[in-house]
Amino acid sequence: MSAIQDNQDMSVVPAISSDVFLHLLSPVEQDLLKEYKLLSQNLNILSGELAKMASVPTPEILDNLRVLERKMAIVFTLLKASVYSIFLQQQLHDEEGGIILADGSE
Repeated sequence: MSAIQDNQDMSVVPAISSDVFLHLLSPVEQDLLKEYKLLSQNLNILSGELAKMASVPTPEILDNLRVLERKMAIVFTLLKASVYSIFLQQQLHDEEGGIILADGSE
């Protein structure tokens, strides 16, 4: 049978609780399925909690982000000033003595 036929056949089968088939499995398989079910439930709960946390940021996170934003602004300003200073020093050096090449000639 093809996968399409399998899916069509499954749609005809009425929904049956998974507990009906548990007696067909060994005790180890039953325990394993129960653990997978518990893991699935826990992951769904965790997913819900993470979605809640992501949708409503806590004030503490916002405060930390504000502090980080201020620090990044200071670092960016200092970086711009440093780059400007390097360019200014290079320009002054070029104006004073001309461009000195690596071999010592101008």
